[in-house]
Amino acid sequence: MASRRSNKRKQRNRGRFGFLYKLLSLVIILVVIAAGCVVFFRVGEITVSGVSRYTAQDIIDASGVEKGDNLFLVGGSRTAQKIYSSLPYVDEVNIRHALPDGIVITVTERTPAAVIQGGEGWWIVDAKGKILEQVATARQAGVAEVSGLTALLPAVGTTLAVEDAESFRLEALLSLLKALEQRGLLAKISAIDLTSAAEVSMVYDGRLTVKMKLLDEDSFPEQIRNFAAVLDQGIIQENERGILDMTLNTPHFIPQYGEN
Repeated sequence: MASRRSNKRKQRNRGRFGFLYKLLSLVIILVVIAAGCVVFFRVGEITVSGVSRYTAQDIIDASGVEKGDNLFLVGGSRTAQKIYSSLPYVDEVNIRHALPDGIVITVTERTPAAVIQGGEGWWIVDAKGKILEQVATARQAGVAEVSGLTALLPAVGTTLAVEDAESFRLEALLSLLKALEQRGLLAKISAIDLTSAAEVSMVYDGRLTVKMKLLDEDSFPEQIRNFAAVLDQGIIQENERGILDMTLNTPHFIPQYGEN
């Protein structure tokens, strides 16, 4: 009887120590693997694509990633945030590992859409309202000059803000810019006037003043779609100047003759 109890006790001990041995072995294996990653997997090459305004080196410097860094300690979101914080024209960043020793950074840059006055200068913004750059004059920006809005406490890298009384106009502006960008028309807009409470006007191709209803921000995709249709239909010749009134049920073109 005593012998059987002793054997059972020994079996339990062997089982207990066997489990501990397996657990310890697993820990040692994981430590060895981790150490191997730290020692052997080092960044040897950094590749950047998708940039035009910035250089590849600008992106690498902003990321903080250097050759020799541990490959698996280069965090995607953390590294991307460094780039966003340093380079305002960067819209999206994708970072991936390219084994055995590569890091690939793919960047999508923001497109300047308009320039708005505020504080002591003019501020370039994209269609999402991100402030990209400060310039001394509106002409220097080379994008649509906005009137009827004033930037509130503008700073590069922040989102455009205005006084509460102008918040509806800001929403309208961003919706209009997005609709123009989606239709590929944004580059030909040189001015946007939001001073009227009933309509928005913009200058297209330096020769057409286009008037649209200021209903709500959701109306601009349809209005810009209709404007694009007018251009496609050839109703207005490429050398014609004048006013395109789209506040009516049917778009109405008023030609302008002479120099002015």
